[in-house]
Amino acid sequence: MTQMNADRDERTHEIIGAAMEVHNSLGAGFLEAVYQEALAIELTERSVPFQREVGLLVNYKGRPLRTSYKADFICFGTILVELKVASQLTRIDEAQVVNYLKATDFELGLLFNFGGPRLDFRRLILSQNNLRKSVSSAVPPFPIEHEELSRVE
Repeated sequence: MTQMNADRDERTHEIIGAAMEVHNSLGAGFLEAVYQEALAIELTERSVPFQREVGLLVNYKGRPLRTSYKADFICFGTILVELKVASQLTRIDEAQVVNYLKATDFELGLLFNFGGPRLDFRRLILSQNNLRKSVSSAVPPFPIEHEELSRVE
Protein backbone atom coordinates (compact mmCIF):
# COMPACT_ATOMS: atom_id res chain seq x y z
CA MET A 1 0.00 0.00 0.00
CA THR A 2 1.05 3.55 -0.64
CA GLN A 3 1.89 5.43 2.54
CA MET A 4 -0.14 8.60 3.07
CA ASN A 5 -0.07 11.00 5.98
CA ALA A 6 -3.23 9.80 7.68
CA ASP A 7 -2.77 12.20 10.59
CA ARG A 8 -3.55 15.33 8.58
CA ASP A 9 -3.75 15.85 4.87
CA GLU A 10 -4.26 19.59 4.33
CA ARG A 11 -6.18 19.07 1.09
CA THR A 12 -8.76 16.67 2.54
CA HIS A 13 -8.91 18.73 5.72
CA GLU A 14 -9.92 21.78 3.66
CA ILE A 15 -12.58 19.84 1.70
CA ILE A 16 -14.02 18.30 4.86
CA GLY A 17 -14.10 21.73 6.51
CA ALA A 18 -15.98 23.13 3.51
CA ALA A 19 -18.54 20.31 3.69
CA MET A 20 -18.96 20.87 7.43
CA GLU A 21 -19.60 24.56 6.84
CA VAL A 22 -22.26 23.72 4.23
CA HIS A 23 -23.98 21.27 6.56
CA ASN A 24 -23.79 23.66 9.52
CA SER A 25 -25.32 26.44 7.41
CA LEU A 26 -28.05 24.47 5.62
CA GLY A 27 -28.73 21.57 7.97
CA ALA A 28 -30.38 18.39 6.71
CA GLY A 29 -33.40 18.09 4.44
CA PHE A 30 -32.39 19.49 1.05
CA LEU A 31 -31.84 17.63 -2.20
CA GLU A 32 -28.30 16.63 -3.15
CA ALA A 33 -28.18 19.32 -5.86
CA VAL A 34 -28.56 22.04 -3.20
CA TYR A 35 -25.61 20.73 -1.20
CA GLN A 36 -23.57 20.33 -4.37
CA GLU A 37 -24.14 23.94 -5.38
CA ALA A 38 -23.43 25.21 -1.86
CA LEU A 39 -20.25 23.11 -1.64
CA ALA A 40 -19.06 24.58 -4.95
CA ILE A 41 -19.48 28.07 -3.46
CA GLU A 42 -17.67 27.08 -0.27
CA LEU A 43 -14.80 25.41 -2.14
CA THR A 44 -14.42 28.54 -4.29
CA GLU A 45 -14.34 30.76 -1.18
CA ARG A 46 -11.59 28.55 0.25
CA SER A 47 -9.61 28.61 -3.03
CA VAL A 48 -9.89 24.83 -3.40
CA PRO A 49 -9.46 23.93 -7.08
CA PHE A 50 -12.28 21.66 -8.29
CA GLN A 51 -14.24 20.40 -11.25
CA ARG A 52 -17.93 19.63 -10.84
CA GLU A 53 -19.92 16.69 -12.29
CA VAL A 54 -16.92 15.12 -13.99
CA GLY A 55 -17.69 12.30 -16.43
CA LEU A 56 -15.69 9.15 -15.73
CA LEU A 57 -15.11 6.64 -18.49
CA VAL A 58 -15.35 2.95 -17.71
CA ASN A 59 -13.37 0.33 -19.60
CA TYR A 60 -14.39 -3.26 -20.07
CA LYS A 61 -11.60 -5.60 -21.14
CA GLY A 62 -9.63 -2.64 -22.41
CA ARG A 63 -12.54 -1.13 -24.35
CA PRO A 64 -14.22 2.12 -23.29
CA LEU A 65 -17.93 1.83 -22.65
CA ARG A 66 -20.36 4.49 -23.83
CA THR A 67 -22.00 4.44 -20.41
CA SER A 68 -20.10 6.56 -17.93
CA TYR A 69 -20.31 7.72 -14.32
CA LYS A 70 -20.34 11.28 -13.03
CA ALA A 71 -18.33 12.22 -9.99
CA ASP A 72 -19.81 15.11 -8.04
CA PHE A 73 -16.40 16.79 -7.64
CA ILE A 74 -12.75 16.25 -8.41
CA CYS A 75 -10.72 18.48 -6.08
CA PHE A 76 -7.04 19.33 -6.44
CA GLY A 77 -7.07 17.25 -9.62
CA THR A 78 -6.75 13.98 -7.67
CA ILE A 79 -9.36 13.76 -4.89
CA LEU A 80 -12.74 12.35 -5.81
CA VAL A 81 -15.67 13.76 -3.80
CA GLU A 82 -19.10 12.16 -3.78
CA LEU A 83 -22.18 13.61 -2.05
CA LYS A 84 -25.21 11.75 -0.72
CA VAL A 85 -28.40 12.71 1.11
CA ALA A 86 -29.65 9.64 2.97
CA SER A 87 -30.51 8.51 6.48
CA GLN A 88 -27.10 6.79 6.56
CA LEU A 89 -24.27 5.78 4.26
CA THR A 90 -24.33 2.21 2.99
CA ARG A 91 -21.86 -0.27 1.59
CA ILE A 92 -23.32 0.46 -1.84
CA ASP A 93 -22.40 4.15 -1.46
CA GLU A 94 -18.86 3.18 -0.51
CA ALA A 95 -18.67 0.68 -3.39
CA GLN A 96 -19.66 3.48 -5.77
CA VAL A 97 -16.72 5.60 -4.60
CA VAL A 98 -14.37 2.61 -4.84
CA ASN A 99 -15.49 2.04 -8.43
CA TYR A 100 -14.97 5.72 -9.22
CA LEU A 101 -11.47 5.51 -7.77
CA LYS A 102 -10.72 2.46 -9.91
CA ALA A 103 -12.08 4.21 -13.01
CA THR A 104 -9.90 7.28 -12.45
CA ASP A 105 -6.80 5.62 -10.98
CA PHE A 106 -7.11 8.10 -8.10
CA GLU A 107 -6.10 6.87 -4.66
CA LEU A 108 -8.24 9.13 -2.48
CA GLY A 109 -11.99 9.64 -2.26
CA LEU A 110 -14.25 11.50 0.15
CA LEU A 111 -17.86 10.41 0.62
CA PHE A 112 -20.19 12.86 2.37
CA ASN A 113 -23.72 12.31 3.65
CA PHE A 114 -25.70 15.51 4.27
CA GLY A 115 -28.89 13.64 5.21
CA GLY A 116 -28.45 13.39 8.96
CA PRO A 117 -28.36 15.85 11.85
CA ARG A 118 -24.53 15.73 11.65
CA LEU A 119 -22.36 15.52 8.56
CA ASP A 120 -21.19 11.95 8.04
CA PHE A 121 -18.15 11.28 5.89
CA ARG A 122 -15.74 8.58 4.85
CA ARG A 123 -12.18 9.03 3.61
CA LEU A 124 -11.35 6.10 1.32
CA ILE A 125 -7.86 5.29 0.08
CA LEU A 126 -7.38 2.89 -2.81
CA SER A 127 -3.92 1.68 -3.71
CA GLN A 128 -3.04 -1.35 -5.80
CA ASN A 129 -6.69 -2.48 -5.63
CA ASN A 130 -6.66 -2.52 -1.82
CA LEU A 131 -9.18 -0.39 0.03
CA ARG A 132 -8.18 1.29 3.26
CA LYS A 133 -10.52 3.39 5.30
CA SER A 134 -9.16 6.11 7.46
CA VAL A 135 -12.35 6.87 9.36
CA SER A 136 -13.05 4.65 12.34
CA SER A 137 -16.85 4.79 11.92
CA ALA A 138 -16.70 3.37 8.40
CA VAL A 139 -18.23 -0.04 7.76
CA PRO A 140 -16.13 -2.11 5.33
CA PRO A 141 -17.82 -2.98 2.02
CA PHE A 142 -16.01 -6.33 2.24
CA PRO A 143 -13.77 -8.02 4.84
CA ILE A 144 -10.41 -6.28 5.20
CA GLU A 145 -7.51 -6.85 7.53
CA HIS A 146 -7.46 -4.87 10.79
CA GLU A 147 -4.02 -3.38 10.16
CA GLU A 148 -5.35 -1.74 6.99
CA LEU A 149 -7.61 0.50 9.10
CA SER A 150 -6.32 3.79 10.43
CA ARG A 151 -8.00 6.71 12.12
CA VAL A 152 -8.16 10.35 11.05
CA GLU A 153 -9.00 12.99 13.62
